[in-house]
Amino acid sequence: MVEISEFIILGTLFVIFGVFLLFDIFKRNEKYGYLAYIVAVIPVTYLWIINLVDILLVYTILFGLWIACILRDLLGIKKEDKDFDDVVLFLVLGIVIQLIITAILPSEQLNPELKENTALFWYFYLPDLFNPATNPTYALIFRLTATLLIFFVVIPLIVSIKGEKFPFIGVIIVTAVFIIPFLYLSYIWSPDLVGVLTFLFAVLLFIILLMITKSGKE
Repeated sequence: MVEISEFIILGTLFVIFGVFLLFDIFKRNEKYGYLAYIVAVIPVTYLWIINLVDILLVYTILFGLWIACILRDLLGIKKEDKDFDDVVLFLVLGIVIQLIITAILPSEQLNPELKENTALFWYFYLPDLFNPATNPTYALIFRLTATLLIFFVVIPLIVSIKGEKFPFIGVIIVTAVFIIPFLYLSYIWSPDLVGVLTFLFAVLLFIILLMITKSGKE
């Protein structure tokens, strides 16, 4: 049973996230709004700890918070007061911190109960989508939100470098970087076709990048 104090703490943590999400409204001309990507991990982790909702919904909420941050920053990029490189950097930092938490919190020494409805990937306890007990509606919402998050990273990247001078090696590096999210995307939709789908996504991205960028030698 969740205590009223836990609800208050949870609400306060979401308010703190909201402060960083809407940091620009304070007109301080500082870039601390990017910390929203990292701060988003805090209320979601607490939500996981108090076991208020299913682990799939916990991650769906986290992806939703990150999508909100990206949408905010895409508007800023359009106004030319934000940099897409910073968006990617802080999103990656948020993901790394969340992964570290998933490796530490469910350990036997801390809170082994958090392993419920998770599967071990290397050292990380991530939502188990393929457990027979998994709610199919929650699983679908999770898949859609995760896909949307990756979409909101890939599409702005493509738009931001369209027509820019980009060496061939740069195209290869960018494609290689996106293999990891493509792997996860392929896994959550069709684990039997992970390799094939990842290869397909990577090749498509590679071709698109070649089409929209210039070598500088034209």
